[in-house]
Amino acid sequence: MFTRISAVAIALALGLATSGSAQAKPKTDAPKPVATTRVMEKPKVAPLLDINTATREQLVALPAIGEAYADKIISGRPYANKKQLASKKVVPGSVYGKIKSLIVASQPAK
Repeated sequence: MFTRISAVAIALALGLATSGSAQAKPKTDAPKPVATTRVMEKPKVAPLLDINTATREQLVALPAIGEAYADKIISGRPYANKKQLASKKVVPGSVYGKIKSLIVASQPAK
């Protein structure tokens, strides 16, 4: 009987000693790296310039448009669409290519 109790006591002692000597590494409370997302601001876009209502000064402010082209644009009004600047040969195709993303030809309300 003594041997059974001794064996159990030794087993428990070894179990406790083993668990005590092989301690788990302490957990640190350091924060885990968090993926951040950057909110990209939309670039500020200037409103499109209406070639049917723009002033001479506004037209001259467009790239590749000088006073002569501004005068031709004004004298050719109204335009049904902006492509007419090139199709009616008011400005050359290369000039139209530089300004087409900056202009619009609005129609008056009916």
